[in-house]
Amino acid sequence: MKVIVAFDSFKGCLTAVEACETAREAILSVRPGTEVVAMPMSDGGEGMVEALHHLPHVERVCARVHDPLMRECEAEYLVSNDATAYMEVAAACGLTLVEPEKRNPVTASSRGVGEMLLDAAARGCRRIVVGLGGSATCDGGRGMVEVLEESGYDFRSPTLRIDVACDVRNPLFGENGAAYVFAPQKGATEQQVRLLDRRLRDFALETERRRLATPADADLPGAGAAGGLGYALMTYMGAKMHSGIEMMLELLRFDEALKGADMVFTGEGRSDRQTLMGKVAHGVLLAAGRWGVPVHLVSGAVEDAVLLSGAGFSSVRSINEGDRRPLAVLMGKEVAKMHLKNVIIDFFWKFE
Repeated sequence: MKVIVAFDSFKGCLTAVEACETAREAILSVRPGTEVVAMPMSDGGEGMVEALHHLPHVERVCARVHDPLMRECEAEYLVSNDATAYMEVAAACGLTLVEPEKRNPVTASSRGVGEMLLDAAARGCRRIVVGLGGSATCDGGRGMVEVLEESGYDFRSPTLRIDVACDVRNPLFGENGAAYVFAPQKGATEQQVRLLDRRLRDFALETERRRLATPADADLPGAGAAGGLGYALMTYMGAKMHSGIEMMLELLRFDEALKGADMVFTGEGRSDRQTLMGKVAHGVLLAAGRWGVPVHLVSGAVEDAVLLSGAGFSSVRSINEGDRRPLAVLMGKEVAKMHLKNVIIDFFWKFE
């Protein structure tokens, strides 16, 4: 029997690597002879670098950058022997880099992302894959653009390719834009949200006056991702936007892993109808469906189970079924590992 475990992170609880390893241990505890292929997943945001470090011929490198508060820090990313860099903007401007009481997207800068990109260019990288998500910023990428302009490096050179992995479809500004939808999660008040939205509009106008963009570019899907970094990457750097999970599946050669597989387990922190809007589990389901391989969804919490089952998942389960303890307890790492392990074991006890 061959089983693939392809989990996204259970945010705030388990990393994708930890979830996959826990599932692997559970399967082998009841089916010792099983071939278990662990493939940690990401939709292009936080966790992308960790998922890709299993690729052959890649090494971890560090760049000295400035975090959202302009404090020096190290941002880790990957470089392969074919001169490709894989990085997450969260490594340089992530929300987790800023203490909760200091989070303020009005002052947070994306400068560190530009510094990380320059570091990759200095290493001779000819392709840069950028994962968007988890940023503390909402500056439209202005901080990133400023440091790149200061350097004089031409990131629109035909010898450099920039691909962006993103699961966010929001425009740059407006009621569905970066400020109104995401800034409150980063600590912005209602008044600050309005200010940030005006700033994003002004940045777009400035970019258009420089003839680097048209008004339509601000409405491109993903322009509002990572506080507007999607917009800056596309307009100032000529980056191409891609579905995060589709890019990850391609990079990890998921289709090859599916050959001969009997089933796939996938999951995330919370599964609901939004799972079917380009999230990891849905991407895994579609890919496996092309090979006729059944996919079982095992997540921290589950809503819309009937809808998810109707979408094609062979089974849908929450690891916390029947446990009424507070969420803070259920999200403890060891509790989550135990519950995930128990659900997988229970599945194979009943499997015929």
